[in-house]
Amino acid sequence: MENNIFELQYAMDTFYFLVCGALVMWMAAGFAMLESGLVRAKNTTEILTKNVALFAIACTMYMVCGYNFMYDGGWFLSGVTTVAGMDDAAIAAVLADSAEAGFDGDSVYSGASDFFFQVVFVATAMSIVSGAVAERMKLWAFLIFAIVMTGFIYPIEGGWTWGGKEVPGIGALSYSDYAGSGIVHLAGAAAALAGVLVLGARKGKYGPNGEVNAIPGANLPLATLGMFILWLGWFGFNGGSTLKLGGIAVANEVANVFMNTNAAASGGLIAALIVARIMFGKADLTMAINGALAGLVAITAEPADPSALLSTIIGAIGGVIVVFSIILLDKLKIDDPVGAISVHGVVGIWGIFAVLLSDSDATFGGQLVGTLVIFVWVFVTSLIVWFALKAIMGVRVSEEEEFDGVDISECGMEAYPEFTAGGSN
Repeated sequence: MENNIFELQYAMDTFYFLVCGALVMWMAAGFAMLESGLVRAKNTTEILTKNVALFAIACTMYMVCGYNFMYDGGWFLSGVTTVAGMDDAAIAAVLADSAEAGFDGDSVYSGASDFFFQVVFVATAMSIVSGAVAERMKLWAFLIFAIVMTGFIYPIEGGWTWGGKEVPGIGALSYSDYAGSGIVHLAGAAAALAGVLVLGARKGKYGPNGEVNAIPGANLPLATLGMFILWLGWFGFNGGSTLKLGGIAVANEVANVFMNTNAAASGGLIAALIVARIMFGKADLTMAINGALAGLVAITAEPADPSALLSTIIGAIGGVIVVFSIILLDKLKIDDPVGAISVHGVVGIWGIFAVLLSDSDATFGGQLVGTLVIFVWVFVTSLIVWFALKAIMGVRVSEEEEFDGVDISECGMEAYPEFTAGGSN
């Protein structure tokens, strides 16, 4: 009977893990649609190419070495364990000594499903970089950076946080981050910030007297669709981080996570829309979109413990922060076409410390040290890689290529050829 219960829980938890992983994978489509909607038409094909390629690179590099750096999962997944084909004695051994098998009697799931769930998080972190460096970065420089980010930079940081490994010179972190406001989102934003600083702003974004020139995106309906796809995928992002489903208490926790995730996104969107109306006199759709995403990032560090009302407030504060952050970065002439650094980085930091509002075990010192470790590691290593790429092959396209759009120079095709002067109807 015990083995039958174990096998049923194993099947349930593995299936739940895989479904949540598939939802997070769908976020790749959300990032692709969001970014392609917020860039100019002449850069659409290239931004889509970056998004599809980075996902494949992330999956491959995490398999080759990233998973091993993060969890000692074994080179080429040689250490992934499964109960397929186990007899009763083998299952009993698993229950007795779960550490060696890669799962336990409390959270039982296939090692392969754990890898799949973790790898889509890696791709999410890299997707954050894509939008921030849009419209002026060389495609192949970006893809080479993706290799280093997904195979080395992110997994090392993930090993210190989720993997339980000690940070050199610091030791084990006392850091709480349920689904990755810092581990995933701040990490992606730190890498993006380093890239943006090396790249510089798009031509024409900032005037000689410090004025900020708006560069509208080509397709706001597409950007809105991307937001809703990300909103949907976030239920897997946060919900799957329970790591299991079996049991009444866990099922209730999953329900709370879904409810709070939705509440925070709603609060973030409403708050950003109101702040934009007050500041600009108009209902700014792009701010509303980023407000929803900011709410989602803010609640990601702790979506299980807060009440729905507190989650809404956490998301709303994130929505307010993102509007002011986008304005501030523009004043500093840090050009981020989609607002990724503000949404995932600045609001990610807020999400990390918002944990203290509902998690009595979290400490300010632990959250602060974790935040600094993540940011410093990812920013410094990314900066080194970006500068190396700049010296070896260059990271920015020519002024002429930027003016004409990187679709033709980098990909040899346009996303909307029928709307160009030389296109056919």
